[in-house]
Amino acid sequence: MNSTRRDFVKTLFAATAQVALSGPLLTRGLFAADTSSQGLNFLMVGDWGRKGQKDQLDVARQMGIAAAQIGAPFIVSVGDNFYDYGVSSVDDPQFKASFEDVYAASSLQVPWRLILGNHDYRGNCQAQIDYSGRSPRWGMPSRYYQKTEQLPGGDNVDMIYIDTNPFVAKYAHDKLMGKEILSQDSGKQLAWIEQQLSASKAPWKIVIGHHPIYSGGEHGDTPELVDQLLPLLTRHGVQAYICGHDHDLQHLQVGGLNLFCVGAGSTVRPVKSTPQSRYSLSQPGFMAASLQSEAMDLRLIAGTGEVLYSFKLPQKIS
Repeated sequence: MNSTRRDFVKTLFAATAQVALSGPLLTRGLFAADTSSQGLNFLMVGDWGRKGQKDQLDVARQMGIAAAQIGAPFIVSVGDNFYDYGVSSVDDPQFKASFEDVYAASSLQVPWRLILGNHDYRGNCQAQIDYSGRSPRWGMPSRYYQKTEQLPGGDNVDMIYIDTNPFVAKYAHDKLMGKEILSQDSGKQLAWIEQQLSASKAPWKIVIGHHPIYSGGEHGDTPELVDQLLPLLTRHGVQAYICGHDHDLQHLQVGGLNLFCVGAGSTVRPVKSTPQSRYSLSQPGFMAASLQSEAMDLRLIAGTGEVLYSFKLPQKIS
């Protein structure tokens, strides 16, 4: 990319709230300078744990570049951390083969906020929680938890990490997952989610789960989340719900709630447009965010380094 083209793209990022782009990842500033210097910047990715296959390596490489550009203090993972059957123990070699050896860039040696996906439930879920004591960057304190992050301007964002697996009714009958699923109380978790949202005084509220509420991907909508979770998020003014499970990149909208699927950390599958869709693409990649008091800038980025899609999400939605 020559300097003229680079300057054009940087100007375009600063001037527009939403745009689809192609071309290599910018060598200077993923976000406009005034955004990256003031925002809380972080990356989000899901459905990645495939022992360093090519697509996973490509995405990891670009994540390293992006994290360095924006100075990301943490990374969010939306589950399916290990395919196909989770891990067996804290000593499982997949921690090294799928995580430590793949996300090796110095910019990715920051805390990771992780949750469980359905493939993780096919293995030892507690081992992933316990690995938090082994790795300084692996952060899974429990199956669901809350983190308050501070924006440079002083405002807070409450990020609520949930375990959507127990809500999916069919999993109770799965021969590999059923026992683990039945050990969890989805009603108790739902009450906890409502308590966290009700108590939150933060101007920004973001909820992170593995399964989509609505989706144009292979798995499609999750009816249990449409019925049980969506009303809570809407009632409490949550601005964004981030998920994976479907192996693609999506942006959907339901009223004032924005839904983002970032389950493209390795292998991808077909995706189609739905009535809720704003953007959808079957391509390996991840999402970068820069959160400020008044708005959050979001970029969907391919494993090739292309910035595929850009969106500015306001803190107050009329």
